[in-house]
Amino acid sequence: MNFVVFIAKRLFKNKGNEKGASKLAVNIAIGGVAIGVAVMIISVCVVLGFKQEIKNKLVGFGSHIQIQNYESQASSESYPIAVNDSLLRIVKSTPNIAHWERTCYKAGILKTDEVFKGILLKGVGEEFDTTFIHKNLLSGSLPDFSDQKASNEVLISETIARELRLKTGDRISAYFFDRTLRARRFLVKGIYRTNLAELDNNMVLTDIYTCNRLNGWQKNQCSSLNITVKDYNALKATTQKLARRINVELGTDVYGASFSTMSIEDLYPQMFTWLSLLNTNVWVILILMTGVAGITMISGLLIIILERTVFIGTLKALGARDSSIRSIFLWFSTFIVGKGLLWGNLLAFLLIFIQQQFGIIKLDPQVYYVEEVPLIINWLYVLLINLSTLLISVSVLVLPSLMISRINPIKSIRFD
Repeated sequence: MNFVVFIAKRLFKNKGNEKGASKLAVNIAIGGVAIGVAVMIISVCVVLGFKQEIKNKLVGFGSHIQIQNYESQASSESYPIAVNDSLLRIVKSTPNIAHWERTCYKAGILKTDEVFKGILLKGVGEEFDTTFIHKNLLSGSLPDFSDQKASNEVLISETIARELRLKTGDRISAYFFDRTLRARRFLVKGIYRTNLAELDNNMVLTDIYTCNRLNGWQKNQCSSLNITVKDYNALKATTQKLARRINVELGTDVYGASFSTMSIEDLYPQMFTWLSLLNTNVWVILILMTGVAGITMISGLLIIILERTVFIGTLKALGARDSSIRSIFLWFSTFIVGKGLLWGNLLAFLLIFIQQQFGIIKLDPQVYYVEEVPLIINWLYVLLINLSTLLISVSVLVLPSLMISRINPIKSIRFD
């Protein structure tokens, strides 16, 4: 074994002869590194959890990519596109496409004998992926999402149910305005809650057949074709490829409507701006915690060097070079940082496990869109945090270790 590493290990393991200040300095250094690493790991896991939860909610009610009528971008009204074999052939042949489904929108009003509320009726077909809705379903069941007949059933949010005093099994009148007033009578089949106010405040689901009839559109027309991708990291490239093939090459549908292809990040820019701000907060936390760990290690090393002046002088008297003695204390500090990393990781994963299993820390869903702090572990990020903390903490100790070269062996041996 290398002489420098051997001496450093003996110093680290030999705690019985340590003086009070030296022992306290080591414990403080270990604690500072442990707390810093735990905070950094938890912060990254929280941000990853928030991003994943928000994206899942937005995609669950929308999609990764939407193909719609170009006129819909500049209007509050919904204009149709025709979904035919030519369009679907392009979508299916594009790499990274996982699923597609049609949606249809119609603005209207739900009214009871006492109150009324503006809503956006969303019609979906039998290809609609119900995974997200099932996960957020509070009561009842899903309507029959058909494109062949009207089910006269709707799925409403908990917010709408509370405002209109509705429950599963109730019937509700709906009114839609176009050139004439159209009235429908729906059965409340189920109630959902996503905690996304933009959706929960007005979104009502029904079958696409009913929505198309209310709009007066053809059977093959809809408001948008929603597409989900396999790899979210390739979302931008997939959107650009679809836009080039559909917007430019295909151009228009059989009725002359121009296509527009947009990603979820284009559709909800304010949400993704908010999520990007969370990254800034995490970087601030990472820098602060790394600084705390570094300062704690510097203070601890200086105390340890001062209390081991006799030891350093003895090594110098025996012929040890300054560089070797510095290496001993740097290795000694590395063992301290390593122990701090071990305790920090154990603390972080213990707290993460408790939160994931029991959801102890609650949040206001009206503000944060989730009811409890979400946590997702990314092992690559955890590894990078540990490696960067180790490297930075040891690197900042190089300058303080130069103090060793200023110690005189004759004076230090007599030092008490």
